[in-house]
Amino acid sequence: MNLRSLLRDPKILIGGLLTVLIIALAVFGPFVAPHGEYEIVGRPYTNEGSFLGTDYIGQDVWSRVLYGGRSVLVIALLATLLGVAIGVLLGVLAAYVGGWLDEIVMRLNDVLLAFPQILIALLVLSSVDQPTWWMIVLIVGISHAPRVARMARGVALTYVTRDFVTAAEAIGEPRWRILLAELGPNLVVPLLAEAGLRLTYSIGMVAGIGFLGFATDPGAADWGQMTNENRLALLVQPWGVLAPVIIIALFTIGTNLIADGLGERAAKGAA
Repeated sequence: MNLRSLLRDPKILIGGLLTVLIIALAVFGPFVAPHGEYEIVGRPYTNEGSFLGTDYIGQDVWSRVLYGGRSVLVIALLATLLGVAIGVLLGVLAAYVGGWLDEIVMRLNDVLLAFPQILIALLVLSSVDQPTWWMIVLIVGISHAPRVARMARGVALTYVTRDFVTAAEAIGEPRWRILLAELGPNLVVPLLAEAGLRLTYSIGMVAGIGFLGFATDPGAADWGQMTNENRLALLVQPWGVLAPVIIIALFTIGTNLIADGLGERAAKGAA
């Protein structure tokens, strides 16, 4: 499977374009913003400034949108990578080793899955004075791990009894090498699909954390925080809320389309 064959899938192509567009907006947005991140350009909730008007203290909404994506996307991406790495390690080990390790990992997973992710995040963040970016990365990433572990275990179980794994064990291959060289390549596509879903949930969680007032920098532009700051004037000047919400929605649609396309390919390959 190569990039050219993936791009022939309409879901992956459209999802990839949307995702790349939003990432480019977040990365390069600050360089093309018409005003500064904290610059007051007019009266609050008016059409002054650029085409999206001003926010609750008179800052330019479009400029704040362009500045506000970088932190959300970076934190969400790091959290996704952390959650997928921990989940894959636990899930594949549980499937391959089996026995008591499998039981312990899965039962702990069941306990963690009983709690909503956002609830766990809020319980931890409410206990500190000012959340830091790495704290949010850890909380969101660890909250993803049980779901990834369950998926990785389910996929790995279909391969651990295959002849190529038995042959590798028979010739004395180390277990770590079997996990990486034998099981790893067979898990790539389903894990990419799961990683796409986890990234979608990470964006939603990070934005939700900002909306609820737990942003790492209360004064900085942040897509989640912007919706909270401007929600009281939604009927007067809706763009302070709608602009970041629309961008988050487009990014979510893009990553979901990629995940769906990869998931369908994984299902066909398994069949």
